Amino acid sequence: MNDIFTNCKLKNGFGPSVQATAAATSPTKRPLSPDHPNPALPITETPSPAMNRMGWALRTLLVADNSSCLKDRKVSGKLIRKCAPGTELVDWLVNLSPIVHTRAQAAGMWQALLEEGVLAHVNKEQPFKDKCFLYRFRIDEEGGTAAAGVPQAEDLGAANEHIREALSALFQRGPDATLRMILRKPSHERTSEELELVFEELVHIAALSHLSTSIKRELSSIFVFEAHAQAGTILFNQGDEGRSWYILLKGSVDVVIHGKGTVATLKTGDDFGKLALINDAPRAATIVLKENNCHLLRVDKEHFNRILRDVEANTLRLQEHGKDVLVLERVAKQRGQHSAFKYTVMSGTPAKMLEHLLETRLGQSVGGMDPFLDDFLLTHIVFMPVVQLVDELANYFHCDAHEDAQTPEDREYIINFKKRVIQFMQKWVMAVRHAAFEEPSVCDFIEDLAAEVEADPDLNEETSIVHNVLTQMARYQEDRNQNAGQKWKLPPNGQPICLFSGNATPSKTVIRPDDDIIFRVYCADHTYCTLRFPMHTTAELIKACAADKLQLNRGPEDLVLVEVKSNGERSVFKDNDVSIPTGLSLNGRLFVSVKDHLDALTQLQEQECPTEGVDIDLEILSTKELAYHITLFEWDLFWAVHEYELLYHTFGRHHFGKITANLDVFLRRFNEVQYWIVTELVSTPSLSKRVGLVRKFIKLAAYCKEYQNLNAFFAVVMGLSNMAVSRLQQTWEKIPSKFRKIFQEFEALIDPSRNHRAYRVFVGKLQPPLIPFMPLLLKDMTFAHEGNKTSLDGLVNFEKMHMMAQTMRTIRFCRSRSLGLEPPSPKSEGEVRSYISSFRVIDNQRVLTAMSQKVEPTRKL
Repeated sequence: MNDIFTNCKLKNGFGPSVQATAAATSPTKRPLSPDHPNPALPITETPSPAMNRMGWALRTLLVADNSSCLKDRKVSGKLIRKCAPGTELVDWLVNLSPIVHTRAQAAGMWQALLEEGVLAHVNKEQPFKDKCFLYRFRIDEEGGTAAAGVPQAEDLGAANEHIREALSALFQRGPDATLRMILRKPSHERTSEELELVFEELVHIAALSHLSTSIKRELSSIFVFEAHAQAGTILFNQGDEGRSWYILLKGSVDVVIHGKGTVATLKTGDDFGKLALINDAPRAATIVLKENNCHLLRVDKEHFNRILRDVEANTLRLQEHGKDVLVLERVAKQRGQHSAFKYTVMSGTPAKMLEHLLETRLGQSVGGMDPFLDDFLLTHIVFMPVVQLVDELANYFHCDAHEDAQTPEDREYIINFKKRVIQFMQKWVMAVRHAAFEEPSVCDFIEDLAAEVEADPDLNEETSIVHNVLTQMARYQEDRNQNAGQKWKLPPNGQPICLFSGNATPSKTVIRPDDDIIFRVYCADHTYCTLRFPMHTTAELIKACAADKLQLNRGPEDLVLVEVKSNGERSVFKDNDVSIPTGLSLNGRLFVSVKDHLDALTQLQEQECPTEGVDIDLEILSTKELAYHITLFEWDLFWAVHEYELLYHTFGRHHFGKITANLDVFLRRFNEVQYWIVTELVSTPSLSKRVGLVRKFIKLAAYCKEYQNLNAFFAVVMGLSNMAVSRLQQTWEKIPSKFRKIFQEFEALIDPSRNHRAYRVFVGKLQPPLIPFMPLLLKDMTFAHEGNKTSLDGLVNFEKMHMMAQTMRTIRFCRSRSLGLEPPSPKSEGEVRSYISSFRVIDNQRVLTAMSQKVEPTRKL
């Protein structure tokens, strides 16, 4: 028993190790990326200066704290200087800073130090774990005078100062370090939670975007992390046997071919080495690391070949006339479902996918809508326009039109098919709501269905379904008639959201394609004309009408419609673009110009001034009331955005001829709030008032977060992080440390690293209603669109449609419960509501920075 106990102590780093002794006598140069990398060892040859400094600061504070866990420990007769168990190091770090909320975050931060060699397990056998394994700093391993003694007051002050500035950087490195540690573990040691974390990262790697979800999940367990410290390292030579496929996570490599030299340079996100594995051929080129500290993901040949075999074995291809028309992949079913496997649609022709839906998927899903059906309904407009879909459904419903004599079996089959079409219509209306009724062909088809169902006794059970659809259609048409003739107006001095109303009750008012909007169009000499057009009017028509009114005697082919932004940047519209006025930036202006004279266009002087808005003393307004009314206002804007607008925005409005006005206005609001924060601060000459405003805005961000208005939360924090605000040193120095720490925490939450990992984890724990950070959803849509082809070998790539539908479902989830906030005690409700709907905003960064310099000039050294 004593032998077993001693052995356990040795393994946990509480005693001398045979392996450690052997390592001490081996050469110092070692491969950083063996076939089976050791997650306990560093991934760099020497720590970076930033991490070295951070390690020094943490160790200094630990040594200076008499009650800290960093102590000399005698274990199994051997003295180990200044070491501490992982659990106690985690405890200490959690208590040190409010930005560290969880033990997992603290463990990730220590792991970031360990992977650079600043910290190490005493026997080099463990990565950092929140367990009773002993760890110590590199300086204490090496010994010498630097490791001895108690830190001087000067060192302690420097360490405290450095920690305040740099701890958030270490916090941001933690998740990446944790991911690398998982990827260096053997496959069988990765837990299900770790595999899920790896999978979430793989989803956002461009080189893998074309692969199915099931393949990415399989790759999660077999990818291996490699690190190479030195530029010039040869990864493999031309002519070598192909043994691995690689993806570059960090750095770059040169592709070198005999007799040709360097033929290409691959960068982060690129992959290489796959061809030799697929063809079982020698390497076609030599790969040389172009820079230090390159990071790669590796899949070895045996796993690569197995995945290819599994994919083919699990793929079912349906063919017509010798060509694939539907490709299905067998995937494991969720627990509790009847059969062990089901098939998911990977690709297909639009008609065949619809047929597959009607014949096999309707009514099969337990506990909600079939995922494939929902994906199809949310994205069909990309590959199957509404008119085509209605024609196909009509053909299925009337499949008996040419049948004279029918057997009972034939009649039963036909009735079942009619029922499926009716069910499809019901699901369609449930999935996309009013958008289903916006095409006249859909309304006509629903009325035809209703008439046939009423006349067919075999469809009695479907009567209630059709009546329900008819009721929803009638409500939509009544609402549309009530709001017919809506007018919107772009004011001449900027476009705050409030002036998009123009109605007595703007709450929850959707901007519709045939609503009129009044706006100005300028020409190069800054003369202008005022136009009124429906929202769906094309840029071509606006351009022609403006040119006529402004007497530009040029043909339409010689002219372009352009936005000139407040910073002078120009953006040209396509002739078939629609909802042009709502797509302008906060202080942008529309110009019509001769194509060859774009350089002559200059911004108006007024564009550098604030947009129209209510002028009020912010100090008299309640911060909580401000956050409450901002959230109510933005909920109405968010509510008006239809999921389809994300598709129109991603693929381009001109492809659909559809407006994105509601999405435009919601995105404009994000920029409005962000630049309102900056404008208010740099417009305040009094230092004490600026300090009060910063505190107020930090509290505003906290209330927005509490109300789950994450769009406004991001906007406020990004406004406070703007260069024109962050440079105000005198202001920030007077902010109490409590508020500075809260702001650091908010900055960590909006940190974009690892694809906004911190925000995604946070929002994943919330329940609706909530207002999401819309720019990130659009980024996800763009990633899915640009990283995946819409068509593969003539078939619709439905994996891409699934990825896009997932993002669109996020919008639906956020709005799945109505907003019911408890109102704060009203102090000045009317003033607040008026103020938050029309902020005064400057969006020209150059002007804002100049104003910042004026209120607080740069200190001279």
